[in-house]
Amino acid sequence: MSGFETIIYEKQDNVGYITLNRPKALNVYNIQMRDELFQVLGAIKDDPEVKVGVIRGAGEKAFCAGADLTEFLMAPSPTIARQVRWQRDIWGLFLSINKPMIAALHGYVFGSGIEMALCCDIRVASDDVQLGVPETGLGIVPAAGGTQTLPRTVGRGYALELLLSGRWVKAEEALRIKLVNRVVPREVLWPEVDRLAGKIKVHGANVLSYTKQAVIQGLDLTLEQGLELESRLGASLLEEMMKEEAT
Repeated sequence: MSGFETIIYEKQDNVGYITLNRPKALNVYNIQMRDELFQVLGAIKDDPEVKVGVIRGAGEKAFCAGADLTEFLMAPSPTIARQVRWQRDIWGLFLSINKPMIAALHGYVFGSGIEMALCCDIRVASDDVQLGVPETGLGIVPAAGGTQTLPRTVGRGYALELLLSGRWVKAEEALRIKLVNRVVPREVLWPEVDRLAGKIKVHGANVLSYTKQAVIQGLDLTLEQGLELESRLGASLLEEMMKEEAT
């Protein structure tokens, strides 16, 4: 896929790389980026050759410094805004991808940027990262799932503190509260993410998908229900493997 203006999409050895490509604007998320991401995320979801997805930001200053509110807050009408959101539910699409998704975070990661990262399964950050959810200070409720994904990641207390105060979190604290999985020097961020994606992609696509589903869906179930889900997915995987061997 090519011809995008706000992102770059590359597929290499079973890994789909999305690069947010508005470095002069700190990779701020605008309507065009939403529409282009919607196409690319759909491709990653449906492409059998892609086992792992990686999202990162171009330039030295930011992964994504938030949304362009001058665009998103100027919808023609609530009715049209709801219709467009339903047709291009980027966040719902993000969360529906049953493939491992990795975010490579550096510099500023604010608003929609942190919400995009929270839609990923693994977050690797550089030591210069600064993360925050500033929407309440702008008089708006986070509209990209932050009120739901953040507490599921860092817990209720930290989530409410960050959402209500809008304060920034640096790398050391982000690691401590488990907002990111690991922190690495800036110069090795992309190579480190490449190595991680490489370790994941060697496994079968179905086992990766079923394992992710077991964890994500199981979080909303009781332990008993989660164990039943795990058993059912394991049986489905075994059945598929037997069918492949028989052909």
